[in-house]
Amino acid sequence: MRNIVASFPHLRQDFAASLVVFLVALPLCVGVAVASGVPAELGLITGIVGGLVTGFMRGSSLQVSGPAAGLTVLVLEAVRSFGLPALGVIVLAAGVLQLAMGALRLGRWFRAISVSVVEGMLAGIGLVLIAGQLYAAAGAEAPLSGTGKLAGVPGLVADSVSSPTALASIAVGASTVALVVGWNRMPKRVRAVPGALAAVVLATLATSVFALPVSTVQVQGLLDAVRVPGLSDLGGLATLSLLGTVAAFTLIASAESLFSAAAVDRLHDGPRTSYDKELMAQGVGNTVCGLLGALPMTAVIVRSAANVRAGARTRASRVLHGVWLLLFAALLPATLGFIPLPALAGILIHAGWKLIPLRALVVLWREHRGEALILVVTAVAIVTVNMFEGVLTGLALSVAKAAWDASHVRLEVLDSGPGLVRARLSGNATFLRLPKILDSLEALPKDRPVALDLSGLHHLDHACRTALENWAQRHSSTGTEPVRLTRTDVAKAAP
Repeated sequence: MRNIVASFPHLRQDFAASLVVFLVALPLCVGVAVASGVPAELGLITGIVGGLVTGFMRGSSLQVSGPAAGLTVLVLEAVRSFGLPALGVIVLAAGVLQLAMGALRLGRWFRAISVSVVEGMLAGIGLVLIAGQLYAAAGAEAPLSGTGKLAGVPGLVADSVSSPTALASIAVGASTVALVVGWNRMPKRVRAVPGALAAVVLATLATSVFALPVSTVQVQGLLDAVRVPGLSDLGGLATLSLLGTVAAFTLIASAESLFSAAAVDRLHDGPRTSYDKELMAQGVGNTVCGLLGALPMTAVIVRSAANVRAGARTRASRVLHGVWLLLFAALLPATLGFIPLPALAGILIHAGWKLIPLRALVVLWREHRGEALILVVTAVAIVTVNMFEGVLTGLALSVAKAAWDASHVRLEVLDSGPGLVRARLSGNATFLRLPKILDSLEALPKDRPVALDLSGLHHLDHACRTALENWAQRHSSTGTEPVRLTRTDVAKAAP
């Protein structure tokens, strides 16, 4: 025993932390799977792989991986569009892409994605997730589209009022949300049990004791839930729509994992994350999940933060949490059948609400309204169109804003006396600012010669160069002396 303690000096802290992470992960693994429209066991399989496979790998030492609420909407869309057998192919291909990107050292570039796009993505996911789980909490079938889910909420409320079964189901879901929200106000000893687990256990007991007419999780067994992709399933990768879904899985899972890693690094003073290695670790995990036909995996901030706060010191805590999930799935799978679906819906409604960055949006609106607009447009596009196109819309807006911000240009009139007019252009002259440049030049006196100094320009693109030459020719044709364009630091631009 002493030799073991000597070999693993932090085993006691890691062992205790692993139990906490396991208790946090268990209801979330099951809830995410059910909300994604797949068997509950597939969520457990992804959690197990996140612990036993990704947990061993280098990258981020204390970050925990597993099924995430942030991918729920995308998985649900994929399963409905291509069928459950295609899920393994999509996750497998996404894992291989992550491995390739990590090997090419592209992990660090994900940090260049605008935070507003990521927060907008999470906000859109949160809105769709909340709307969809409101139907699950009432025991009703949710519409397929995000706008349909939101538009149908008033009708859902009207139908539920007249249905005792729906009211009982809503009561279980609402009680779960209330308990999770208020759990932090409980005494410290009580809070040793994670709020989500306590809420699910209490909802399960209440449903059984009072024989409430609510739906429960369907259980089919861990091995029966495994769906290894066949050669016919792999043939689906030849379709453009499936490849687009793979790209969306890869982009969103990678961005969420690496942004989570940056957040976890701020919570502890241990080794910093190696982003390329972490991306490869996620790729290995998703490759294994794809081969098993399970849910995609990302690093999850809730479980990671619980791991750090519980005192974890090494990777052993996240590996052990995978062991506990495996033991639970192997020894106690039948207990899943007692969990009421409205309770899981309540857990995910709370998770969806936490994905919406309301405070960050308020701060952005006060200080950077352009970034706030990107966040809102990205979220709205995800709700109204779909996940992939919504993220692309946000990225395009982010690039356009960056280009616009970088295109500052200023015209200064240095001397506008009766003789020669001296003016100076400074900044970045790109086609985005061409109307402003031409308006300023046209405002210069047309009856006197002009000397325009371009040495203050950091960049002069082809469109602006051509426009300046044309303006100089037009000005010279009025009978005044030719315009003199001078520039010392870039190739000469003269009429």
